[in-house]
Amino acid sequence: MRPPIESEDNFEINILPMIDVIFCILAFFIISSLFLTRSQGLPVDLPSAQTSEPQQNVQINITIEADGDMFIDRQPIQLEQLKGKLTELVKPESDSLVIINADEKVEHGQVVKVMDRLRQVPGAKMAIAATKE
Repeated sequence: MRPPIESEDNFEINILPMIDVIFCILAFFIISSLFLTRSQGLPVDLPSAQTSEPQQNVQINITIEADGDMFIDRQPIQLEQLKGKLTELVKPESDSLVIINADEKVEHGQVVKVMDRLRQVPGAKMAIAATKE
């Protein structure tokens, strides 16, 4: 006599672990996309202003750190070399925008010196970066 044939078990696919994995992947992409910001200046503590507006055609960033170090697009530069470097970077017919990112602890006189050198460059438009209050 043959043993009785066992009924085949119904196989099911459990999708709960798959949903958990998909949510983990989704959370990873959402969190990692928060860090995808475009920043050309070095991080400084900007002063706040009620009338600050974001600028769209950013081309050149001048960063002045709290200790007085100066950078053009993350490259260190001295105040004496600033006008020459800006003249190279700014094309007179291009209406280039130069943004000054000065830490709020930087002396006012140093920012004015940078602004003075910038005004001597033909075709350069100037903006000062600030955070909104």
